[in-house]
Amino acid sequence: MEKGSKIERIAVYPGSFDPVTLGHMDIIQRAAKQYDRLIVAVLNNLSKKPLFSVEERAQLLRQATADMPNVEVDVFRDLLVNYVDQKKAQVVVRGVRSVTDFEYELQIATTNRKLNENVETIFMMTNPLYSYLSSSVVKEIAQFDGDVSELVTPEVQAALKAKLHGK
Repeated sequence: MEKGSKIERIAVYPGSFDPVTLGHMDIIQRAAKQYDRLIVAVLNNLSKKPLFSVEERAQLLRQATADMPNVEVDVFRDLLVNYVDQKKAQVVVRGVRSVTDFEYELQIATTNRKLNENVETIFMMTNPLYSYLSSSVVKEIAQFDGDVSELVTPEVQAALKAKLHGK
């Protein structure tokens, strides 16, 4: 490496994002300020039955992050540690809403570290405005035609109505 050259700081923010919420967007916006490049990686979580396809989720994220030049959206179907290596990222970013989230995320982070000692995980506390918010809550409210306008972007709100109610 040439003297004075800078290593690009790359972080991966993985998740199912089914759908992306304003809580996710808060973490994306804050993490994007901390890294040269933030890759929002949409995964196909086999333990969940998603409402939106992986491609639909990625498209909704691309719309939501269109004004963030250092944020890119990608899809992955591999182990996270392999994906992080492939992207030459140094850090995994995870949002934490509660102690329960932290316990789960710590277990995942520790497992990832066991699989690849070079993978660091950074936990970001969710903004208290969104500490109750999850994609599951959003889907349940939308299922019953409730108002989700303060929980998701307008594009996600429209996609939820179209998917759940054919509107």
